[in-house]
Amino acid sequence: MNGRAIGAGLLTTAALVALGALPAAAAETLPSAPTPEQAASAPQTLDTLSRFFARDGALARSAAAPRVEGGSVPVRILSPDFVAGKAGAPVARVEFRASRAVASDGQKASLWTVKQPGGWQVVNIATGDDEIRYAEQGGRVLPGGLVFREPQIDAWYVQKGAKVLPLDEDAVRAVGKNGTSLAAYRSRVAEAYGDKLPGSAYARKGAAGGYAPQADALEAPVPLEEPAGTVASTAAGAGAVLALALIGTAAIRRRRAARES
Repeated sequence: MNGRAIGAGLLTTAALVALGALPAAAAETLPSAPTPEQAASAPQTLDTLSRFFARDGALARSAAAPRVEGGSVPVRILSPDFVAGKAGAPVARVEFRASRAVASDGQKASLWTVKQPGGWQVVNIATGDDEIRYAEQGGRVLPGGLVFREPQIDAWYVQKGAKVLPLDEDAVRAVGKNGTSLAAYRSRVAEAYGDKLPGSAYARKGAAGGYAPQADALEAPVPLEEPAGTVASTAAGAGAVLALALIGTAAIRRRRAARES
């Protein structure tokens, strides 16, 4: 599994710069387009990708030659309605679409796009291609299944019917290598996050509705609604909540990288 850190950050949110979550150079607005694929491959996006891939001096910006491979995939996140036991709620909901970008030296990045009034827009660049890679893996493990992420523990699963199977080691730790039933998974997440849903006393205390393992010193609370409270809301201007979620996500990925080193 690939340890990740949020890269160029939420490109539309100047608030993140003020909060210190992003360098000033990362706060920029990329153009809208009729489709996620067109937004991801727009010349301005590719120019931003060149700077992104060259940010640590790994290669010269002029040599990055980024390209976008394949189509975008829907990225689903554990649904608060499912956690709350709302009748008919799916286990996860689509929050954004992701496209894989590759540099000339093999570096990979994930471009996150959301639907705006003026079209689709890239709002985040993250290192690695987890979103696309797990979508592909889930299709092989359980054809026709729904691939989703439990952001609080950065675990990826695929679900079809009554079956939930793990796609990474975080998910294996949560449900076992053979997976679990949808009902059992619902019981697990309800116990873990049921008192931390948006609107709960936990959220009203200012904890942003998040949950993180108590034993992990690096972990910051991650909102259960992340990234709806990150990517989509950021595009609408909800900068403060977004910054908290982004920092929490980065903490998770630092933890993963440290564990795998």
